[in-house]
Amino acid sequence: MASSVEDHIQQIINIPDNIEPSHWPQCCIYKVPATLLNVKEEAYTPLIISIGPIHHNNERLEEMQEYKHRYFHYFWNRLDKKSDFMNYKVFLQQEEQKIRRCYQKKFTDINSEQLVDMILLDSVFIMELFLRENKKWEHKDDYIITQLCVSKSIQRDLLLLENQLPIYVLEKLYDTIVPSKVKKHNWFLKLAHEYFASCYPHHKESSERKFEAKKWEKSRHFTDLIRYSYLPMKLKNQYNDFHKECLMVRTATKLNEAGISFEKVHNRSLLDIKFEKKPLLSWFLCLGCLPCCKCFKARFLFPQLKVDHATECVLRNIVAFEQCHYPDEPYICNYVSLIDSLIHTEEDAELLVEKEVIVHDLGSNEELTSLVNNLCKHVVTNSSCYYQLMEDLNEHYNSEWKRAMGTLRWVYFRDPWRSSSTIIGIVVLIFTIFNFRRVVGLMF
Repeated sequence: MASSVEDHIQQIINIPDNIEPSHWPQCCIYKVPATLLNVKEEAYTPLIISIGPIHHNNERLEEMQEYKHRYFHYFWNRLDKKSDFMNYKVFLQQEEQKIRRCYQKKFTDINSEQLVDMILLDSVFIMELFLRENKKWEHKDDYIITQLCVSKSIQRDLLLLENQLPIYVLEKLYDTIVPSKVKKHNWFLKLAHEYFASCYPHHKESSERKFEAKKWEKSRHFTDLIRYSYLPMKLKNQYNDFHKECLMVRTATKLNEAGISFEKVHNRSLLDIKFEKKPLLSWFLCLGCLPCCKCFKARFLFPQLKVDHATECVLRNIVAFEQCHYPDEPYICNYVSLIDSLIHTEEDAELLVEKEVIVHDLGSNEELTSLVNNLCKHVVTNSSCYYQLMEDLNEHYNSEWKRAMGTLRWVYFRDPWRSSSTIIGIVVLIFTIFNFRRVVGLMF
């Protein structure tokens, strides 16, 4: 019956009859969608090293092959039992089809032996690199470790979505082959977590925070590992409740003019953004500028976002991965979209920088604005974990009384000095009126 159907198809149009499903259940390493790639291709393309089959034939990256071979020899010399390494190669040969299914593209031009050798060489290079970075003081003559620009470029290349190996392949290598005398950790994920510490939203806090194996154990590769580092330790109900509708909020300056105070907070996940206000007291927003009167404020609480020249690359690759693999859990896409809604102009960026909600070393707030506005180009989401937050913001902004109070606060109560001047002016006015009425009363 199937062959009969195929014969009928061939009579209509000539197409290959060996088409495979476009997405296997194991698929987790994708080609970046062309719509995203066209916005900024260099953010998804390796600079100096290829890992895996997607960029394997790129001549521009051939120079690092020599260092891969060197690292292979270094790793080989570490081994106590060489026979274990042969067993690992047998493992890769047995897993070859499963490894292929991890990639969106099937690479029919690469045969089984070539793929196994490629995965073997790349996995050994990554393992040796991680072990050396963990004890870099022992390798002062290593070009890759000692040259910061090279080291950072390799780190950046290893987080790219198109430059990945299935992480279970690396875990197998670490658990069964790496000698116990050179292991600092029982978990390979812990070793990888430390290597990418500078890519996380809160560098110092992330590296010092106790490693929670359960959070990262589902990681399929390094891009996925970094994505998990951005998520809260425990996903609360508000993050699991994706509303099948997306809202837009006003810009940062518009919200600020409506009396909403932007405040940075510490010791929270980057995604843990809240909008807090007291139901009755928030009707008197102008009093919020006075000391010890935070209860009158409408507070937009933001964990501080640190932006450097690597941040765009990290966020773009995580967003691309979510677009392909987590369409129903687009946490980072939602976060980036929210920031994009807040920043439309340089004045919006300047406000958030002034409030230390965002800190950056890009050179100017104009560059920050351009970076944020381009992050969401062609990013598609049909749900948001910030729906309730955005609805509350819009409800506050759409209240004419609260906007009027916000304007009053912006003009007369923007800071303690202006507030004190305003209060003194009101007192003088009241005293003048009272004195005028007293004088008039004496006259008549």
